[in-house]
Amino acid sequence: MPLSIRPITGAMTLIAATVSCATYANMGTIGNTYGLFPQDVATTQALSMFNQEVSATYYNPARLVKDGRGELSTGLLQAEAKLEAAGPDRSGGLLSRTPTASLLLGLKTDLSKLTTFDHPMYLGVVLGVENYGFSLLEFQSETSEGGQFLEYDRQPLFVSVGGGTELFRGVSGGLSARATLNNNAALSTTTDLAGNTQYESLNVQAEPALSFTLSNTFDLGEMFCPYYDCFVTGLELAVAYQQRSYSRTKVSATTVIPGLIPASDPLNFTIKTYDSFQPTTITAGAQYDKGSLRLGATMEYQEWSTLEDQFSSDTIKDQAGAEFEDILIPRLGAEFRLGESLSLLAGFSYRPTALKSTETLDVNLFDTDRYIAGLGLSAKVGKKMFLAHPIQIDLAYQRQELVDRDFTITNSRPGTANNIEVTTGGSVDVFSGSLSLKF
Repeated sequence: MPLSIRPITGAMTLIAATVSCATYANMGTIGNTYGLFPQDVATTQALSMFNQEVSATYYNPARLVKDGRGELSTGLLQAEAKLEAAGPDRSGGLLSRTPTASLLLGLKTDLSKLTTFDHPMYLGVVLGVENYGFSLLEFQSETSEGGQFLEYDRQPLFVSVGGGTELFRGVSGGLSARATLNNNAALSTTTDLAGNTQYESLNVQAEPALSFTLSNTFDLGEMFCPYYDCFVTGLELAVAYQQRSYSRTKVSATTVIPGLIPASDPLNFTIKTYDSFQPTTITAGAQYDKGSLRLGATMEYQEWSTLEDQFSSDTIKDQAGAEFEDILIPRLGAEFRLGESLSLLAGFSYRPTALKSTETLDVNLFDTDRYIAGLGLSAKVGKKMFLAHPIQIDLAYQRQELVDRDFTITNSRPGTANNIEVTTGGSVDVFSGSLSLKF
């Protein structure tokens, strides 16, 4: 590394520490890749559009109206991705074992008591942080000589706030906003060739970036036969539009070296990179609830092709020339109620890959089709005693199997492996648990 660049390297290190940037670059979110709370994880998000828990704030805020009680929930999610890439230049197929450990907090309440209107209006808030709350925004974006997967890394801070209300009999509507963080850092300094700086100026800003979810739920039984059972009793339809979101970090550095780089023409250094991309998503689903059995199915359209715009302005990944395509994700889920206090949940999904390219210069991205299956348990435990309602405990396990896919490693850096064929695959194990208090 030339001596004239060393001060910039030090500046970048200082900025990175100041912004609290320590998640690996990840084009995915916990809600999109795994599911938020255990019921979402267990049903592989197939019933998330129809859950009456606080996670509806994220997936379908219109469904908040289904349960008039308030809710206070806390959950933990632990995922470990065993990612593989086998090739002739590798002694083993294991590429990485990437852990994700997220803490989730949720609150739901009826705001109608704040107004003079006798019409329920429900507010939901969901917050997620990485490393069980000890890391708010870790970040590392890089090129890779050996390859890296598009998703399955750590998840930075997000907050989702929304509300739902009944519009007509059997028809509810909801709107929520999801906030992620965009970070901007600027440094200017004067330095000598040994890296000693003076006259420094450092400015760091973190600002929220908002994206919105708009949804509707249609309870056909309530609409057409509210006072008696008919053939559509228990049948619900739902549709949701989720705006795309991402986190962005931009670092700008300017340095002057007396006698070499004058103040009139300083050396400028800028890096801009993206993380936690969630594409624009349109989801439509149906649920049939007959007391002891609840069945649901959704079809999800994700517009991943817009990620190409982010990559073209990402100074770390712009040379990759990555191409993405829009995908459809079918999901099926079921809940078996074994009594008033115990339910079993299960789900299955198929997610095709959104990465069209099999060669991405220097960045070397991997992504494959995957089959996703989940199981879960929901129980209401403890007598009411001093609580208005029993405590609800949810547990879930999810398994993702990555289908093998071939890629070509390409590097422009001299002395690195180039045009090497590798076969990628792997599996992901996800464990989730939560505790909810109703009020």
